[in-house]
Amino acid sequence: MEDPKANSDTASLSSSSSSIIEHRAYARVGLLGNPSDVYYGRTISFSLGNFWASVQLRPSDELVIKPHPIHDLVHFKSLPHLVNRLNSEGYYGGVRLLMSICRVFHNYCRENNIDLHERNFTLSYETNIPRQTGLSGSSAIACAALSCLLDFYKVRHLVKVEVRPNLVLNAEKDLGIVAGLQDRVAQVYGGLVFMDFSQEYMDYSGHGIYTPMEVSLLPPLHLIYAENPSDSGKVHSTVRQRWLDGDELIISSMNEVANIAKEGRTALLEKDYSKLANLMNRNFDLRRRMFGDEVLGALNLEMVEVARRLGAASKFTGSGGAVVVFCPNGPSQVKLLEEACQKAGFIIEPIKVVPSPLNEEDLKTLSK
Repeated sequence: MEDPKANSDTASLSSSSSSIIEHRAYARVGLLGNPSDVYYGRTISFSLGNFWASVQLRPSDELVIKPHPIHDLVHFKSLPHLVNRLNSEGYYGGVRLLMSICRVFHNYCRENNIDLHERNFTLSYETNIPRQTGLSGSSAIACAALSCLLDFYKVRHLVKVEVRPNLVLNAEKDLGIVAGLQDRVAQVYGGLVFMDFSQEYMDYSGHGIYTPMEVSLLPPLHLIYAENPSDSGKVHSTVRQRWLDGDELIISSMNEVANIAKEGRTALLEKDYSKLANLMNRNFDLRRRMFGDEVLGALNLEMVEVARRLGAASKFTGSGGAVVVFCPNGPSQVKLLEEACQKAGFIIEPIKVVPSPLNEEDLKTLSK
């Protein structure tokens, strides 16, 4: 399940501020508990080695945020070209994310009396994370950029690991992106992480309790996604308001989703994969009950059902657009699933889990 090159991929190319610095942040899969992370719940997530965003920081005379030639396209062959591009890619690329994390990082350092040198840099990025698949592509760009800034200014030891997901989240919130801490924790910590967002602790510390787990506890998993999925950023809207209004169905369901993550942690530690499969299915059933089929969308529902019809466990990786699948009956079941996905027009591939990129300097910042 591990990517042996992951640690070298996430490390900076040089520790010198006069050299190029480059970091990767990987897509993430919400295995259990989502979407309770924004409702004081619990989740289990892991970093997905199949897809990533990389950010490069190069020292320069002026501070430059470099547009991506595809994702930040502003030159078009024609009006239909512009419209087709917006229909498939949306209005926004990664430049706004890089700018926002720079501002959030600067403000955090100023508020916490962390001195920053005055040298400048150029930021650029690449990403292969499929858009609108609920794999946390936006936060991956911001997370990778934050790692570059920490190294360029040599302040990694002054910004606690627990705080870094909040900085990434704040950068996205400033842009109007609807999100919670789960994705950013998975990308900052890497590997497999159990997260407890209990309100009492959140109110006290400003962040959750994050417990890394061994990635070897995971069974073989698969990812299903569509080339043209729905927008994952809109799925929380009505449920959030109902939760704020005290809707009993939403509150009780979110509590059960949070407990599923807690039970899932035990199931993984005991390698009780039959229990894991049941919890994955139950997690999705609760989401479906809360959000309704119209909000989830027919395409997203079919991705889940194509696996369930074959006896596999399946649920969203995030807010829709991609599905994580566990085939308890092994390779023969996987083969049938691959054939079913091909027929339905879905992409399926084995999941690679990336171990944690945190180094000794990072670990020293963790709260004891």
